[in-house]
Amino acid sequence: MSVLRPPADPARPRARHIGVFAGFLLLVVVPLALAAWYLVTIAADQFASTVGFSVRKEEAATPIELFGGIADVASTGSSDSDILYEFISSQEMVEVLQTRIDLTALFSKPARDPIFAYDTTGTIEDLQDYWNRMVRVTYDTSTELIEVRVLAFSPEDARTIATGIFDESARLIDDLSAIAQEDAIAFAKDELERAVERLKLAREAMTAFRSRTQIVDPTADLQGQMGLLSTLEQQLAEALISADLLRESTRSNDPRITQADRRIAVIEARIDDERRKLGVGGAGDAGDDYATVLAEFERLAVDRQFAEQAYTAALVTYDQALAEARRKSRYLAAYIRPTLAEASKYPKTFELLGVLAFLSIALWGISVLVFYSIRDRR
Repeated sequence: MSVLRPPADPARPRARHIGVFAGFLLLVVVPLALAAWYLVTIAADQFASTVGFSVRKEEAATPIELFGGIADVASTGSSDSDILYEFISSQEMVEVLQTRIDLTALFSKPARDPIFAYDTTGTIEDLQDYWNRMVRVTYDTSTELIEVRVLAFSPEDARTIATGIFDESARLIDDLSAIAQEDAIAFAKDELERAVERLKLAREAMTAFRSRTQIVDPTADLQGQMGLLSTLEQQLAEALISADLLRESTRSNDPRITQADRRIAVIEARIDDERRKLGVGGAGDAGDDYATVLAEFERLAVDRQFAEQAYTAALVTYDQALAEARRKSRYLAAYIRPTLAEASKYPKTFELLGVLAFLSIALWGISVLVFYSIRDRR
């Protein structure tokens, strides 16, 4: 026969249960209540202003492409959008706007909001940290579009800060463009000066050659010499034929034969002189042969022609650099002008309370688990 055990006593709250409940109140309920009270009654409304922009570029042909398309030259380095993205969050931007619109005064307007308002006693580093809290920069690397959201305690202040960001960003792009243009002009000017000097030396060398040889164009002079030699050889042939005919038809002591022989000797002497001019000792005072003179002339002519082409290309490049300097090759284009908010959407009370509740419950749960783990080990 089985014996019935008496029923268990009613459950009673123990000290550990009270501690767990008290921990829930302290770690979850009280922080949430305080946070909700602060966000609803004390936290100042924040207004957002959005501005969006991108860097536009006008590409121009390179000097080598203008000269003949020998090769393509590609520029490397960070893009202007990358530089601008870092600049907006930099201390330099904060310092410039602090001087221009007094960020400290704008961010410290709510005197009764110590959590969300800026402490005016902070350093420039503190102001930069606060700036990165209030200014969010979004950068799409594929489209190179930059969007900036600015928070402030009034719609006008938010738009003022957004406008300042856009203006300073435009100034930075203008400075970068000016530096690039100055470098391009300086490079083009240097190349032009070198081309001018090269052309000057080539022309001086040609002038010195003509003064030394007393020949303006050896090619034309050679053609004249060859024409003269051909004429003399033709005359020599005619004189020889005439002399042979006289010997066959007259006596050997005929004075006409003597005259014909003398004419033949004169023509042959002239032919020898002209051939010596084409050989050695006849091309000016220097005594250079025509082959050497012609080779030197062709070399000087090629040098001058190349120097003229290089000068033309350098002049075109320099003119283009000046034309590019007169216009903006890079500029900041806004696709969203600084907006003016009509209602406050910040701080996001429910989102902040939700995050705080999650963290508080997680902390409370971990504390309970640690407590019972230690208790079970005893």
